[in-house]
Amino acid sequence: MASNISNSNAEQFVEERLLAGLVTGSFLRHRELLDMLEDVNSRMIKEKTLLHVGVGLGKADWVQELLARGADTDITVDSQQNALPSAEEMVRQFPDDVERSKILNLVTLVHRRDQVILRRLEASLSRSTDHVTPVASPECDIASLKSSVDSYRREMKSLVRQLSSSLEELKAQVCGCDALLHCLEEAVTSTAEDMTCIKCGLNGEASLSQPTSDPARARQECVDAMMRKTRTLYGNGVDEMRRLYERLYDGDGCTACVIKFLSGDDRVKVMVDIDSYSIGRMKEKVVDFDGTQGNGSALISFCDFESETVYLGAKDCSGDKDKAVCANLAWALSQLSLKLVFDNEGSPYSKGDVEREREWMRATEELEEMRKRGGGLDGCIKLALDGKTPKAKLSWLAAAVPRLIAYNGCTQERAILQQQAPLLFSLYSNNVIGKFLANANR
Repeated sequence: MASNISNSNAEQFVEERLLAGLVTGSFLRHRELLDMLEDVNSRMIKEKTLLHVGVGLGKADWVQELLARGADTDITVDSQQNALPSAEEMVRQFPDDVERSKILNLVTLVHRRDQVILRRLEASLSRSTDHVTPVASPECDIASLKSSVDSYRREMKSLVRQLSSSLEELKAQVCGCDALLHCLEEAVTSTAEDMTCIKCGLNGEASLSQPTSDPARARQECVDAMMRKTRTLYGNGVDEMRRLYERLYDGDGCTACVIKFLSGDDRVKVMVDIDSYSIGRMKEKVVDFDGTQGNGSALISFCDFESETVYLGAKDCSGDKDKAVCANLAWALSQLSLKLVFDNEGSPYSKGDVEREREWMRATEELEEMRKRGGGLDGCIKLALDGKTPKAKLSWLAAAVPRLIAYNGCTQERAILQQQAPLLFSLYSNNVIGKFLANANR
């Protein structure tokens, strides 16, 4: 008896967690809970199944996964509606919502498939009983057909679990290969650095290129390298620019990795107007990443992808203004870093990395959905979502992470990002930072 109670409580816990996940997040972070669910068609609040809830909330990714796991579109709730009319009603209420239209298409296709299966089973049963005196009632026949459909669904669920398990094993093997390749890359890089050091020693050259384990010296070399890439076109801003680079290096790992990577890339150029709040005198007209044409006098910073140049208006770098200038510098430098390290037109993932592209698209969709619902988002994230093209949105969202941290500080902004954009912050922390550091020459 105790065991049954325990299993019942565990099932209820899984269902409650899944309901919370449906409301707040992507099914990707709740896949394991779905695997633990014994019956995907179990009824929950007001006799609704997870499929009913997903349809009502407009969560296309959840609905697709639940249908793949055998969710029944014919189960009705207390309003006597099943999933299909519910999906149709949602489209009528939200005619411009792409996600709800996608849900209706999914539910319609699965519903039609189930109807075809039922008709074929009915025809098969009819042929097998043509020469036999019928005994069971029509109600029994229907019950038998439904039982067969349920059996098919259970088999489908089992297959999905097996495929998921095989996929996880394959991913583990791929990750293992990636780790070995990364170790090999580090070994080759280390050997190249050692050879350079030996060559410099034989030629009697300065030893600045030698690797150092001294954090203070590493910081100094990165800042000095950035200063050599920086040209002040108006005013005298050596001290101000050095302070900005030091602040980005010291502030947080998200901003430090940008400086570490850019300091070792010879393509980087930074143009500064220390006497102006804008870049207008250096670049009067600008064409943004999404094709939007603008006026430089309205911008504090700008990343020109074609010339691989960052422009900055850095007048009065003190107090809160210093914070704003530093954040805008981080914004532009981060965009340039993404363009140089991933070599994919400013996208925060490498060419051909379909899985990573989908994750970034999902992060964008979640934030856009949150904004539609009136959720509180930082102005920098809203600005990124206003991009006219998907690539611009992805690049600006990735660059928004170091920009926000540079403005609000490490501890405060990390907490804000975890609350407002957890998937965005996770993707940047786990994928982008590592890529920058792996390609840094310092």
